[in-house]
Amino acid sequence: MFSSPFENQAPQPQEKWRLHVDWFVQDYQPQLAALVWGLQQEWGNDGTILGIDLQPQPHFIPCSPESLQTLNKRVGGRIQEILGIIKGADTNKETIILCIGGGQVKLIYFEAEPSPAGCFETHGQDIDKLITDLETVMAETIKLESATK
Repeated sequence: MFSSPFENQAPQPQEKWRLHVDWFVQDYQPQLAALVWGLQQEWGNDGTILGIDLQPQPHFIPCSPESLQTLNKRVGGRIQEILGIIKGADTNKETIILCIGGGQVKLIYFEAEPSPAGCFETHGQDIDKLITDLETVMAETIKLESATK
């Protein structure tokens, strides 16, 4: 019987944070889509994307195009593909967040149902409260030790 190399593989300790981020995103997709949509409107759709910095504890940060280019230069162009995905995203359908933890990056990318604008209508009445609520859940879901070991 053929076995896929992806089956039954436990994540390495330094990779656990990625799994925790996946679980968080899966559980809160509509709220994240609403937050990204609302912040993009506030930022004037200037190319700034939402980021999650896991240290010292998980919190949201804005990532300007300039800061992303600087990061790409610092890592020898290793996130060029991520920058291409970000640049080509259709923000009317797609939600993009860049997560930074343990000296690594993870691209969070999904198509929201309903659309990001529809998610915003449902969940985006108070962006500051939405940020606070999601950061609280992130702090409980994405354990620091998993991001640093």
